[in-house]
Order: sequence, then C-alpha cells, then structure tokens
Amino acid sequence: MSPSTEESRWFTEVVLPHEPALRGFLRHRFPAIGDVDDLLQDAYARLWRARLVNPIENPKAFLFSLVRNLAYDHYRRTRGISLAPITHESAANVFDERPSAAEHASREQEREILLSAVRTLPQRCREVILLRYMDGLSYKEIAAQLNISPETVKVHLTKGLRRCQEFFHAAEGSSS
Repeated sequence: MSPSTEESRWFTEVVLPHEPALRGFLRHRFPAIGDVDDLLQDAYARLWRARLVNPIENPKAFLFSLVRNLAYDHYRRTRGISLAPITHESAANVFDERPSAAEHASREQEREILLSAVRTLPQRCREVILLRYMDGLSYKEIAAQLNISPETVKVHLTKGLRRCQEFFHAAEGSSS
C-alpha cells in the first residue's frame, strides 16, 4: 500500500521541515542515544499511523512529544544492559531469548484480536486508546492533541477499556 501523492506532500511539507529541530532536541536532551535515525523513523511511522486514525491538529507538538516518549522508552529498555565484551567462556552460557515461531504466531494472533476490539470502539475512544497505548502519550498530551480535557481523556480510556473487555468476553464465549 503506497501513500497517495497528497499524503506524501503532507509529510514532505508539514513533517519533514521539523526534522532538524527534532535532531537538535534529541542531541541536546538525550545525548546518549546513538541511533537518532531509527528513533525518528519510528516516530514518523507512529505519526503516520495516528494520522490514519484522525487528522493531527499540531504535527510539530505531536512529533516532539512522540520523540521525547520514544527516547524515554529507549532509556528504559537499555537501562542496566552491560556493554562488557563477551568472551568465549561466557558466550557458551548465552541462550537465545527470542520468542519461538509459535510464540510469535500467538502474539500476532493476540494483536489481531486486540486490533479487532479497538476497531469496534467509537472514534474518540479509539483515538484515545491508540494515543495512550500505541504512542505512549500522557493524559495531558492526549488532551492537547485532541483538544479535550484530561478528565474527558480518562472517561474515554475507561469506556474504551470496558468495551474492549466486553469484546474479549463475547469472543471467549463464542469460541467455547
């Protein structure tokens, strides 16, 4: 699925002009992040997905919040990782922690069920759920993005999660 000319133009004219400022922001606030390109690529992909759900009123603010959250996630993931070289003796003790093909297939199936549940939500609930759990935005950031109050964000989250839970129970009941 290739992006339309209009979508490409939007990305080129509205998003890409912020890249130098985003890079500067990351170098200044998060100097230990080695691969800024990967982080920006992830941010662009998430921005694109979010735009498919709903128009983004302030792409610059959205991007900076997204990049900041991705940088924090990067630090959380890498905290405590030892960068000591692996010797031949210690290499023998290393085992593969990647998920097996069965685990991967199971996770993909769970992801599809979750996406099906999210697709059944009213539009505003769906937007709030995706911004919170897919993009990691805070209540305040979601409120600013959608031009609603943080309390309304909480209401939509609660409503959306309750409806997803009902979806799962209904799916569970029909598969028995």
